[in-house]
Order: sequence, then C-alpha cells, then structure tokens
Amino acid sequence: MKKENQIYKIRPADRLATVSEYYFSQKLKEIAQMNSEGKEIISLGIGSPDMPPSNKTIETLCTSAHDPNGHGYQPCIGIPELRNGFANWYKKWYNVDLDPASEIQPLIGSKEGILHVTLAFVNPGDQVLVPNPGYPTYTSLSKILGAEVVNYNLNEKQSWMPNFDELEKMDMSKVKLMWTNYPNMPTGANATPELYEHLVDFARRKNIIIVNDNPYSFILNNKPISILSVPDAKKYCIEFNSMSKSHNMPGWRIGMLASNAQFVKWILKVKSNIDSGMFRALQLAAAKSLEADKDWYENNNKNYANRRYIAGDIMKAMGCTYDENQVGMFLWGKIPDTYHNVEDLTEKILHKARVFITPGFIFGSNGNRYVRISLCCKDDKLAEALKRINLVMNNN
Repeated sequence: MKKENQIYKIRPADRLATVSEYYFSQKLKEIAQMNSEGKEIISLGIGSPDMPPSNKTIETLCTSAHDPNGHGYQPCIGIPELRNGFANWYKKWYNVDLDPASEIQPLIGSKEGILHVTLAFVNPGDQVLVPNPGYPTYTSLSKILGAEVVNYNLNEKQSWMPNFDELEKMDMSKVKLMWTNYPNMPTGANATPELYEHLVDFARRKNIIIVNDNPYSFILNNKPISILSVPDAKKYCIEFNSMSKSHNMPGWRIGMLASNAQFVKWILKVKSNIDSGMFRALQLAAAKSLEADKDWYENNNKNYANRRYIAGDIMKAMGCTYDENQVGMFLWGKIPDTYHNVEDLTEKILHKARVFITPGFIFGSNGNRYVRISLCCKDDKLAEALKRINLVMNNN
C-alpha cells in the first residue's frame, strides 16, 4: 500500500524571525569543513581561554566529585561556600562589600544571566540600551524576549566610551535596562572610576538599571575595578562577573551577578523556574579558584602578554592600526582604507592564509572597519598565523 505524503504545516515561533544563528556557530561549521579537507585553519576568533585553572581548583573538583552525598540537586541560590567565595573575592580585589546571603547570585555562566535579568525586568515592548559595538547576545536575547533594542554609540574618537551628550538627548521613557561592558569587548577600552560614577548618576536620574558585564578585568589589566565600588551603585546597577575569563574556566560555566537584595530576589524568581543549580563539586572547585593569589593572576597574564605582542605583529602585517592601551583577551584593530569592507580582508586571510580572524561588523555597525584577534591561542600557533599572513600579504 502506497504511503500518503504528509505535508506538515508546523512553523517555528515568530521570535526566531528576529534573530539569526550566532555568527560563531555558523563560521565554526565552515571552519570544521575546511579542517576536514586538510586545510588546518588556525582560529583566532573565539575568546575561550586555552590555559587550565589552578591545580588546587582541579584537585578540589576531583576530590569533591567522589563525595557520594554531593550528586543531588543543589539550591538555585548556590551553595554558601561559593557565595562567600564571591563576596570575599569582591572585597579583596574590588574593595566592594557584598552580603553573600542576599546580594550575590551564582549563574551557569553570565550568558545565562542576560536571559534572567531581561526576563526579570523587561516587558515585551520595553526598550533596552545596547552598545554599538557590543556583545551580540545583548541584542539577540533582547529581541527573542520581545524587547526593543536601542543602540548607543561607542566610537574610537571617544575612546569607546558612552557619549553622554548623545544619551542625554535620547528619550528614556520606555528604557528599562542599559547594557555596559567594561573592560570593553570587543574594543579593549578600560573602565575608569569616572565612567562608573557617570553611569551610576545617569541610572539614578533616568530611573533605569545599568547592567555592567565585567568578565575581563583581570586580563592584562593592572587595576581591576567594579561599578559597584561607586557609592549607592547597588541601588541602580547589576554587575556580572565570570570565571570563564578570569580563572580559565570557560567550559565549567560558572558566573555570578551582584546587586541589591531586591533585584537579586526578583532574578532568582526567574532563575529558579529555569534551572536546578550547578553540580556541588563544580561550585566547591570554583570557590577554591577564587582564593587565587596575585602571583597566579600575574603568571596567567605573562602568557597573555606574550601573545599580545605576536597579535600586534599580526595586526601590523595586515596593515591594521590599534591602540596599545587595550586590556582584556582580544586585540581590536582598524583595517586599512584600501579595503572596501572588513570581509575583503578577513575572508582573504581565512582562505589564503588559513587563519580565522573575527570581522568587527558582528558586534555592530560601528565595528564595520575593524577586526578582532583572540589571544586564546598558543604562542606557536600565533607565530604560525603571523608567518602565513606575512606570506599572503607580501605576495599581493
């Protein structure tokens, strides 16, 4: 008997029409295909630290995983050891006092926190301020959840800082959140106390919440600072932090947010309906990692400093210019005027030199003339990338 053809009319949710597949998800599939063809692509794209966390962190994970009583569901608020660890870490390095019981919320990575915070504070149709250029997830998750994204400009002339003259002229009546990210990704602009003071004052006067994403403050940065160090900042601000970058733990998916107790309580209301907490051994290991001393961070940064030097040579080989004062785990550079658009350069480098470098347009229109190099690549691979790029550029 011949089976009838079925025509299915199932359609995805309308919200999917507002976003595309994440750029790196798409590009890494292309790179995987090129690698399968034997092209051996060197990826300088994603900021995924390739160095391990401290030995004590790994030992704590292994030991704790053997505890027969440690494999059950854990509280969504995180275990006391981890909350206390984050509170001590903030006091030691940022001189910020946080109540571990009520002002800290551990997260399964800060990317998760973007979802929770948006759900907790933003109704469909409300506006959120997103930096241009900025982390694409601020935009994509806001759109998925029905918020209206309003970009605010960052540009090189203003050292990639918010233009408060422009912001003061904008209609803030529908704005609920303003996303900030310092030290900045992708541009490497560092935070200053004056910037944070201005942001807190702006939030107070405009009755909005500043959400500062702060995962890069320990990378090639002599003085980590937090927006929560500004007096009364907790009333108006939420800060994310992540162990992915600062402690070489990207795959562990451990982050946190800090704010006033009421904000944390509202966010927990969302989070507790979405996940069931992190594995206890991971949390204990993360708490141990937070005890790292100054020498550990300095040794980690020695590796990044070496890589940064080679990345600078790669920028010069491509004819790009960059600010020497950048911090964080990327190098952001402006492409030469001879290229019509950034992909004329990045695609040439990918297909001829077999090196993947991120085009700046994925971070917003103000990144159209820029490229970003990740420092999460071993020195020998960076040196090989430089060699390949020099060959391509010198033969053109």
